[in-house]
Amino acid sequence: MAARTDTFDLAPLHLRAGEGRRMELEVPMAPLQLGGDRYDVTPARVPVVLDVSRMTGGGWSLRLRFHADVHGPCMRCLADASPGWDVDAREIEQAGGGPELDSPYVLGEVVDVAAWARDALALAMPQQVLCTPDCAGLCPECGERLDDLPPDHAHERAPDPRWSVLNELKFD
Repeated sequence: MAARTDTFDLAPLHLRAGEGRRMELEVPMAPLQLGGDRYDVTPARVPVVLDVSRMTGGGWSLRLRFHADVHGPCMRCLADASPGWDVDAREIEQAGGGPELDSPYVLGEVVDVAAWARDALALAMPQQVLCTPDCAGLCPECGERLDDLPPDHAHERAPDPRWSVLNELKFD
């Protein structure tokens, strides 16, 4: 059974250089706010696999893997969307190695797994959450969902208001 945690302490593993461990954890995932809309992550406690390896020089090599679904409005048609993504994220923590080897999720020997998982999911998601990959959106005239309308759906175009003064012309 996976341990439920927000953070994971690496010190009790007592790993030497070249050794590694794999842990199965459950991490709570808070809802995401994208484009002013709320997207709930399911399950609320996401099962993750955390691979930890001790590097020479005392650093850590970390890998986080999980699958999560989000539920919220489609960004094109506002229908319910429930896409899911597989996430595979890696971090390196090497003291004194410079900013590229300094993980923001590792403080001392404690990994903030919840923050790392949330950020990794947000980075794995596309720019737009859609109900289907080919969602056509809403009709700009009537506001109906285009996927629910017939292919020949059309509206008579309104006249261009810049030409409205021509209606005032009188021909005798």
